[in-house]
Amino acid sequence: MGIISLSIPSNLLEKVDLYIKEQGFANRSEIIRQALRAYISEGKRLSELKGKTTATITIIYQKGARTGQIADVQHSYGNIVSTFLHTHIEEGYCIEIIVVKGDAQVMKAFIAALKANKQISEVKVTLL
Repeated sequence: MGIISLSIPSNLLEKVDLYIKEQGFANRSEIIRQALRAYISEGKRLSELKGKTTATITIIYQKGARTGQIADVQHSYGNIVSTFLHTHIEEGYCIEIIVVKGDAQVMKAFIAALKANKQISEVKVTLL
């Protein structure tokens, strides 16, 4: 088995350690392995997506982020964005749930643009 080194912000590491205890993971390595498997699986499903489709995209970012940049990305893909919900959540973070409907290739480009935005800490896609 290969070994990697990983730098994680302390607040995220605290959440990881708490989750390990709550969910009964053996250690940090096991939770990272499971997260990587899920990330790769989601990427594979997205890469195989074709035709017209509907999905929700959930993004999380820190309150006070330069939301204009995030909005610009959403406006660039306005042809597939049906609606979105924005609300404030714990610890000074915002969450947006974006409903998208349209061509899978355009949707994949939109998701890639969101993931490339360093202000967005999490992007989760749910295919409907």
